[in-house]
Amino acid sequence: MIEANVVILTGMKKGVSFPVNQVITIGRGQDNLISLEDPKVSRKHAIIEPTESGPLLKDLNSGNGTYVGNQKIVEYLLKPGDVFRIGTQLIRYETNKISNGNEEMSVRFDATVDEDTESADLNIIRETIFQVPEGKVAREQLQTIQNRLRAIYNANQIIVSENNLKNLFSKIMDQIFSLLPAHNGAILLWDKRKKRLVSEFVHTKMAVEEYSISATIVNRAFEKKEAIITQNAGEDSRFKNISGSIIRHRIASVMCVPLIYQNNCLGVIYVDTRGTSRAFSQEDLEMLVAIAGPAAIALRNAQYIEMIKQSYKDTLTTIANAVELRDHYTVGHTWRVTNFSIEIARVLGWTEEKIEEVYMGGVLHDVGKIAVDDAILRKPGQLTDEEFEKMKIHPVRGADLLRDIALFQPIIPYCLYHHERYDGKGYPYGLKGKEIPLEGRLVAVADTLDAMTSNRPYRKGMEPEVAIEKIRSAKGTQLDPEMVDALVEAYNIGRIHSLLQDYHKRDSRSLACPFCSTHIRIEEDIQIGSEYMCPVCGRRLLIKESHGVLLAELLPQSDMAFTIIPFRYTPHSER
Repeated sequence: MIEANVVILTGMKKGVSFPVNQVITIGRGQDNLISLEDPKVSRKHAIIEPTESGPLLKDLNSGNGTYVGNQKIVEYLLKPGDVFRIGTQLIRYETNKISNGNEEMSVRFDATVDEDTESADLNIIRETIFQVPEGKVAREQLQTIQNRLRAIYNANQIIVSENNLKNLFSKIMDQIFSLLPAHNGAILLWDKRKKRLVSEFVHTKMAVEEYSISATIVNRAFEKKEAIITQNAGEDSRFKNISGSIIRHRIASVMCVPLIYQNNCLGVIYVDTRGTSRAFSQEDLEMLVAIAGPAAIALRNAQYIEMIKQSYKDTLTTIANAVELRDHYTVGHTWRVTNFSIEIARVLGWTEEKIEEVYMGGVLHDVGKIAVDDAILRKPGQLTDEEFEKMKIHPVRGADLLRDIALFQPIIPYCLYHHERYDGKGYPYGLKGKEIPLEGRLVAVADTLDAMTSNRPYRKGMEPEVAIEKIRSAKGTQLDPEMVDALVEAYNIGRIHSLLQDYHKRDSRSLACPFCSTHIRIEEDIQIGSEYMCPVCGRRLLIKESHGVLLAELLPQSDMAFTIIPFRYTPHSER
């Protein structure tokens, strides 16, 4: 079965997917299946019609046209991977034949167990892996044992060398599938808050939205810390009273082993075959147990690293918040500049690791304002020349604060150079052109955009189109041309609009975030009393209403409970 969808890549509905199994109407009007809040989109802009040859994209005589790549189209037969533009919104057509662990998948637990199920204590299994054969042993048998141990060793080396939680699940499953005759597999971990096993990663060759496994088997492996093998799931007479999904998917052989770390069970690894009975041997079960042990250690280590990273980010956020609280006339500036910088970096094609650094550099780019007097920082009007000279010390003071902390040293350029000018007339060092580190050139453009578009006590922010044109005119003088071009591209494809302070102010379903002051749009399906996360600063909000006006109350940040962060793959083009 082939699944076909169109996925919105930009704007407030970024990531939302629509199946192409019916006529899809696209436009600004709320009666469209895909409703886009974009002034450049006509009320009835385009449609997608399923045909025998594939989905046909048709423009409905729209004002600004429909584009595939740079080509304006009237009708166009979509091919997998095509990205088309309507207004400033980008939408991709994609198909999918199988699931391979890179998608979020619903896992169904069937309360069944096979009468041909065997279980064994893990310690016994571990002993048999390394058991010396009794009696006379043929050379071929010794070679087989040696090959198995080499395969286990190599697999475990690959697994334990990975400390990124998102990549670890995939590497564990890749090694299992390279060594065992499995068709499908899943990694399930214990969720302390939900108090149950939760699917974190699924690798399946089936084109289904729901993947069925036996709840009885996985729960038994988890609770009793047993290694379980069952050989004839499809022949179990007890399946006749269930929904039929096990039989439909022809589940035959199953293995399930616990993930044990220091006698604590973190979860289980589950694999099965479809339509192939007695596919697994005792040696296969031993192999899976041998992989699960180091996998559990690698998993716990990756969780610790994730906690450390999160604590590091929380520390940066706390420092940035201290600056924001002192400079209440520019509340939210830090978070908008950070998000602008990230979107520019993505257009430039920077790696995800570098973008993580951009996040940290953006958050702390103004940390040196801690050293500026309150009288200057909180002055509601324009600064005098003398006051401005005192304000100009903040990049150096910020760099001084960060210099002695090894973890903070990579983000010093974001702090120290974001007020240098491309023509050499900036501060603190008057660097010119490419003498300015690219991190400083990046933040300088983002900082300029927010300074122009956000409100101050002595003036109202500019309209974004006006600010973008002024920034264009500053190419090669105040600002780096490459960074300006990347900002303009990010703006044109809709990545900047929702981050601007007042962009959603006129929307009836909008409110100002009480933390960062940015106006955010609340979707229609969000009810009063619901929790919501500000897309700019990431703070948790409680949505309220007073006299017909939407309001938000800040909620405490989530507790740092020791839970695993689920792997959810996002294609690079959607990041």
